[in-house]
Amino acid sequence: MDITYKPTLPNNPVPIVIFGAGGIVKDAHLPAYKQAGFQVHGIYNRTVAKAEKLAEQYSIPNAYATVEEAIADAPENAVFDLAVMPPQFVGILDKLPKNSHVLLQKPMGDDWDTTLAIRDACWRNGHQAAINCQLRFAPFTMAARDLIERGLIGDLHHMEVHVEVYTPWHLFPHIHGLPRVEIQQHSIHHLDIVRSFLGDPGSMYARTLKHPKQAELASTRTTMILDYGDDIQATILVNHGHEFGAKHQQSYIKWEGTEGAIKATMGLLKNYPDGVPDEFEYCLLPPEGSDQAPEWHRVDLEGSWFPEAFVGSMAQVMRHKEGSLDAMPTRLEDVMRTMACVEAAYASDAAGGTPVDYSFAVEG
Repeated sequence: MDITYKPTLPNNPVPIVIFGAGGIVKDAHLPAYKQAGFQVHGIYNRTVAKAEKLAEQYSIPNAYATVEEAIADAPENAVFDLAVMPPQFVGILDKLPKNSHVLLQKPMGDDWDTTLAIRDACWRNGHQAAINCQLRFAPFTMAARDLIERGLIGDLHHMEVHVEVYTPWHLFPHIHGLPRVEIQQHSIHHLDIVRSFLGDPGSMYARTLKHPKQAELASTRTTMILDYGDDIQATILVNHGHEFGAKHQQSYIKWEGTEGAIKATMGLLKNYPDGVPDEFEYCLLPPEGSDQAPEWHRVDLEGSWFPEAFVGSMAQVMRHKEGSLDAMPTRLEDVMRTMACVEAAYASDAAGGTPVDYSFAVEG
């Protein structure tokens, strides 16, 4: 079966100016841009030596020590890739040329107030902004979307995200002091994916917890239910503390419809950041009345979440700028709705569940 799973590239790629030279830029942004043939004009970092190192590694002609220097040297037709921490977004957004095209690293703020401040900075400056919710552009996600949009699995009525892995949190020292970790920094990806297929949930149920061996972090385990009424089930189950080897680790997204199902294994999370190979499988129900058993088919897809998905994130920005794409899939206004789900999840966690009445068990 032919499956479309690669992003459409811009007709005329434009130069990129990157703000930030951290691990995500080194491991994902720059390899993706090199793979796609996108030109990076320059890279900024507060510790300019880090920018210079990546500039040398990826043949980037310019490394900058200040935001102002990077903006002043940017080509007139450049797009901007903000891969710094969210508290730095607004200051940079206010300095960019008016009406710029911008890709912002997720999350869109570490709390709702910052999310609103980022939105307002983009709006008052006329920026066309997308958030780098790049899981939407992973090969397995785009393959699933192609099958579903072609109607091959019928009406989608179930989505499940299950992640049971051991995450090396020491690679992310910047989040250790944050009051919100698992949902805000990680499961936001899963919320965004579910939203992108099922739309906006009417309500949320959530519980996010610490792990006894990861006590320095706010939370690393989460259970969420997205409420779409009586006919659609959507669940997210995440545990970053499964330290018992690879045998029973889980990392998948599953879609079920009235006529078929899809399962995508996200190999990246099983041995982060090196990962293991992804897997993509689908099953179509045989015709009604057939005695044939349902059969799963595996499809080998090229690429993975890192770095290939980052090609799609930037390609949408360039395509929108050139006019070949009417609306960016992860445009700011859409991802705001994912951030609203994040807020609802934390509100549900704070409110707690319905107490159980055990009064009947009191002995007479």
